[in-house]
Amino acid sequence: MENITLGQGGILALLGYAMVFVGLILLMVLTIILGKFFMAIAKKDAAPASAKQEETPAPVVDAPTAPGAAGQLKLYNVEPKTAAMVMAIVADKMGKPINELRFLSIKEVAE
Repeated sequence: MENITLGQGGILALLGYAMVFVGLILLMVLTIILGKFFMAIAKKDAAPASAKQEETPAPVVDAPTAPGAAGQLKLYNVEPKTAAMVMAIVADKMGKPINELRFLSIKEVAE
């Protein structure tokens, strides 16, 4: 086996570091490219789905209102169960009873 001088050892170490960084950079580029590819696919799939979902209010049911209720609530592309959870969370965060709050409409906002 041949003895390696200090200069040769330094060059070998720098080459090793360079190879590691080149590998990391290639992984980063690959990750970015794949991320953009999958985002494009997701947008492509989401476009027809959002076109199908027009903003149609939920059918209004004539039901007796509870004491303290403030009238009808319009739901746009939101399930009643989801709307109830949103209203409960808002009331909890505000620290007020839900019958003291007035919700006019709840609409799902797509990103």
